[in-house]
Amino acid sequence: MEHVAVKTLTHSSNLSEIMSKFAKVCKFRSIGVFSDQKSNSNDLCEVEILVDDDKAKGTEVCDTINHKPSRKIQTFSWDDDEISKLFDIVSSLKLAYIEFQQAHLPYDPDKVIEADNLVVSQLEALRRIKRLYLKRKQLDAKKAEIAASCLDRLRDEIEVNEKYLEKLKAQVKTKESEIHSLKEKLECLVAENRRLQDRFVSVSSFESAFRAASKSVHDFAKPMITLMKATEWNMDKAVEAIVGNVMFAKKSDKKYAFESYIVQRMFHGIKLNPCDVTELMSLDDPLDVLTAFPHSAFSRFCGQKYLLVVHPSMEASFFGNLDMRGLVLLGKHPRTMFYQIFARMAKWVWILGSFAASLDLKAKIFVVRRGTRFSGVYMESVVVGDDKEEGQDDSSVEFITMPGFKIGDSVFKSQVYLSKTKG
Repeated sequence: MEHVAVKTLTHSSNLSEIMSKFAKVCKFRSIGVFSDQKSNSNDLCEVEILVDDDKAKGTEVCDTINHKPSRKIQTFSWDDDEISKLFDIVSSLKLAYIEFQQAHLPYDPDKVIEADNLVVSQLEALRRIKRLYLKRKQLDAKKAEIAASCLDRLRDEIEVNEKYLEKLKAQVKTKESEIHSLKEKLECLVAENRRLQDRFVSVSSFESAFRAASKSVHDFAKPMITLMKATEWNMDKAVEAIVGNVMFAKKSDKKYAFESYIVQRMFHGIKLNPCDVTELMSLDDPLDVLTAFPHSAFSRFCGQKYLLVVHPSMEASFFGNLDMRGLVLLGKHPRTMFYQIFARMAKWVWILGSFAASLDLKAKIFVVRRGTRFSGVYMESVVVGDDKEEGQDDSSVEFITMPGFKIGDSVFKSQVYLSKTKG
């Protein structure tokens, strides 16, 4: 051991190499004073040497792995406390090495640093033992020869392990290359899957989703208006606050103002991204999907839009509390009839955006500004029975109840309310 020098650990790769070597060396059996042996301060630490039957008597090796007949010689003198301390340090180093390995699978930077520091501290302790050993070592020529022989065999073992380590590094590089190749294949498969999805999502399916989204807005506006009337809201003031200065053909047309309010908030800031909506479409009740996937993008979208559409004063007047809002703020989705109707609307708005992006990554949403002259190419009247262009050439848009979509060469008309403004 007199030729062994403790090197400064400069980076994790050097430490990994040292630990790999140490792991191999640790396979030697620990030799020491057993419990059934009497010892005192003059006892000697013993190492096993093997006698090969095919060689001359006296040939000595340090290999304790093979179970051949062996004899023992005395080396340097240590007392019991020093031997016990050395074994404790080696045991601690082995445990530190195991922790160092575990920190890599899975890789945890904090645990790696912690295990690294622990290994270094144990190595430093061994280094101090070595210094003490070098100071007290008074071996004769024969003992020095045995130690040198032992070191030679350890070096041979280390050299073999180093070669094996290099082989493992080469295998790791090969695996990394394979992983890179597999990632490229995965990207190709994802792209191909997207193209296949585009084939399944046809223009007709988008149109169906568009109609479903429009209907869901109407379905949510209906109970909201009912609750507003039940809680004695001033409906005329509410309509005036939403659209303002609109001459409605019929009093019942004022309901479209509330649909406009809902649509503006549901589509505000929406991004068209292709998403997998299979689960969402397979279940009739969107609350089942929200419960199954509480941290999904759709779940976040639904919660954010509820807080935007349903004002706190509105919820408080409807239900006498803000319990539903509190649950939504916590990332939960209350199972109430009101929230269920809202979630169904959010579901179709989400599906509509996904379908649009699946058909065309450059798909766009367009809205028609108030006062714009009616155009049958980009607009259709929301009023039932008023969807013909006759008599609408001089009409202008008051507000929209559904935005329009431009997907490739296809245009899905924006639903608008046409009326004359007050003079």
